[in-house]
Amino acid sequence: MGVRSDFWSIYREALPVLVIALGGGLFSGLVLEGIVESVARFPGLLVMVPVFLATRGNVYAALGGRISSGLHQGLLEPRFEWNDRLVNAVVASFVNAIGISIVIGVITWLALLVLGWEVAALYELVGIMVIAGVLTSVVLIFGLLALIFAGYTSGYDPDNLVGPIVTTLGDIFGMLFMLFSIRLVEVIV
Repeated sequence: MGVRSDFWSIYREALPVLVIALGGGLFSGLVLEGIVESVARFPGLLVMVPVFLATRGNVYAALGGRISSGLHQGLLEPRFEWNDRLVNAVVASFVNAIGISIVIGVITWLALLVLGWEVAALYELVGIMVIAGVLTSVVLIFGLLALIFAGYTSGYDPDNLVGPIVTTLGDIFGMLFMLFSIRLVEVIV
């Protein structure tokens, strides 16, 4: 393959996913609009949103990269089956995502406290982050694996799919589950 054909191959594979990502980003913005009304009830909430979305992308992009490498190297098959490499990668990603969700809640609370700004209770911020983190993680793990496996089986290079898939799924479901977790914490507290 020449440079030109490599370019067009990457472009052809990535463009449809990027267009879908654009739509997902717009949808996430609409969900964010619904979260804004909860800011008065949970001061500090908006501080957590970009950090939460960024960490979903970071954690699950790493998982997608591991899966992509495993497929290219022949260490993984593109199907859901018990494979120690796959299970270890998934478990590590899940633990990292939940751990960082707790850290986001605590650091946000501490930072706003130090700045002297109004802030919700620590357990409220951590509760919102953990609930949203767990739900988003489950969807991202299965959604990412299903889309990478389907793409790979269809002849697409998973390296071209991982970034847009992770950001789109993370933004859409991250915002939906954050809104859900806010509503749940409002009811519980």
